[in-house]
Amino acid sequence: MPTFLTIIKLSTRLFIVRKIYFTLSLIMLICFGCEWQLKQVDERLADSDVTIERFDRIESHFLTTGDRSALQQMNTNFPMQTRTLIEDVLKIGHVNDADINTTFHTYFQDSILQRMIADVAVEFADMDDVTSQLSAAFSEMKKQLPLVGQPTVYTQIGSFDQSIIVGHGTLGISLDKYLGKDYPFYVDNYDAAQRIIMTRNMIVPDCLSFYLLSQFPPADNTQQIQQRHLYMGKIQWVVNKLMRRRVFRNSYVSAIDRYMQQHPDTDYSALLNRRLWCKNKK
Repeated sequence: MPTFLTIIKLSTRLFIVRKIYFTLSLIMLICFGCEWQLKQVDERLADSDVTIERFDRIESHFLTTGDRSALQQMNTNFPMQTRTLIEDVLKIGHVNDADINTTFHTYFQDSILQRMIADVAVEFADMDDVTSQLSAAFSEMKKQLPLVGQPTVYTQIGSFDQSIIVGHGTLGISLDKYLGKDYPFYVDNYDAAQRIIMTRNMIVPDCLSFYLLSQFPPADNTQQIQQRHLYMGKIQWVVNKLMRRRVFRNSYVSAIDRYMQQHPDTDYSALLNRRLWCKNKK
């Protein structure tokens, strides 16, 4: 396990409009007699610029059946993702612990989590739309930020913990955080402002936001609240441009838009690395 791993946690205390610091049935499987292999990538999307590795499907199979062959697939085909999930997201122990397999399986036997696993399988049986959006956005990112590499993207199931996990060239999507604003568990545990971003159409904006955050970390001056807001405004402005739609709408994004109109020769990299002061916000 590398000593450096950036886990970027999507804050569950997000505000919309002016308060901006957006600091961002059952399982699908294929059986072949006694020997089965879960689809690890959506086959129809194999020619896309971005493919989504469906770690969540193998994980779901183990968590709902206890099938040790699924666990073996997790450890063999997704060792880093498995370690990150167990040690950094769920925080239930270490992958080398003698009883970690039992602990991992038992952890998800709660009825709420079992229901969530089933709901994820249904809601995200098809992710063509997400893959298409990611492909288009990363294609645009290559043009605007050519020095920023493209991560390996995978999906997982947590326990309503982190939404997006970034580290070592990978970008993980926790599907349990995107089941829709009216999902019963969300209604019982989150307020309306929080639930509005826990939807399928926020997966790609969140992926882009937190990947950019990992590539362009904030400078020291972002300790000041106004500078934090402007910093997030820059990230969100770039995400809007990469997606070619206004996902984020707030006064700081508008301030960045005015700044870029006044400085048309500023490229995205210069913008994200440049210190901007609050006088740019009106």
